[in-house]
Amino acid sequence: MKDAVIYYSVGALLYCPANNENISDSIILEKFGSRFSLALCLEDTINDNYVKEAENILLKSLNNIYKAHKTKDFYIPKIFIRVRNPEQIPRLTERMADTVKILTGYIAPKFSLENADSYISAVESVTKKYKHKIYLMPIFENPDIINLQNRYKILYGLKSKLDCIEKLVLNIRVGGNDLSHMFGLRRRINESIHNMKPVSNILTDILTVFGTDYIVSGPVWEYYSGNGWEAGLKEEINQDLLCGFIGKTVIHPKQIPVVNNALSVSVSDFNDAKSILNWDKASNSFVSGNIAKERMNEYKTHSNWALKTIFMTEYYGLKQAGENF
Repeated sequence: MKDAVIYYSVGALLYCPANNENISDSIILEKFGSRFSLALCLEDTINDNYVKEAENILLKSLNNIYKAHKTKDFYIPKIFIRVRNPEQIPRLTERMADTVKILTGYIAPKFSLENADSYISAVESVTKKYKHKIYLMPIFENPDIINLQNRYKILYGLKSKLDCIEKLVLNIRVGGNDLSHMFGLRRRINESIHNMKPVSNILTDILTVFGTDYIVSGPVWEYYSGNGWEAGLKEEINQDLLCGFIGKTVIHPKQIPVVNNALSVSVSDFNDAKSILNWDKASNSFVSGNIAKERMNEYKTHSNWALKTIFMTEYYGLKQAGENF
């Protein structure tokens, strides 16, 4: 059970190609608001022949943000770089110089037993060398976890490796579209990934293995326009939260406020969480009806939920009266 708010605070992670030359201006001008995280992608969104060019643009963007913040106060999101391979991590970090101070971490795509040690070693190395905590966010999207005969062995093997740097693993990410692709599946605007059983079973197994010790973020929702896109996103996040996912990969700025609102906490949940965490430990009873007399609170079985709820409230705030999501 994560016991610090930072692990709950990645939230809406906005993906952007690393060669987007306008991203630094968008951050400086706060075009996306002040409650989101940013992933600059060097992998799938970049043509194989233009990786070096994209790296240069990315480093220039980070430098622009870093320099601008010295003279202007604006929101700098948690910034992550989605690399192609572990070797990019030390090379990019070295080229950043002081700009590394605004980097939160690296995203490791197609994280597997074959590359896990290299990614872990790279992140440990740069964290130690530059005396700046640099987090790792591995993405579970490799085809090898589809095979039931191997899935549990692979997932527990990956957990064993990640447990060695648990404090540096900010979130576990899941590749919903990559896994769906293996089955030739794609959800419509009014459908949820949690109803796509071959894929949702994999997501459930990831949560079962990692959910007690790590924050696992929900898969991308690819709709950002058209009739019903917002309702579909809200419903999927509602199911995400019910299963134990916290956060969402987003691919358009319009999705950010929807995710933030969905991650905010209801007043009744907040009140119950406070009551549970403030329980009189000397009491002869650890069970009681809640303040609203609507449901039963029990200290021994609801304390983990209560702690998570307080952290979520601290970062995402409370829902307004009448909001359902």
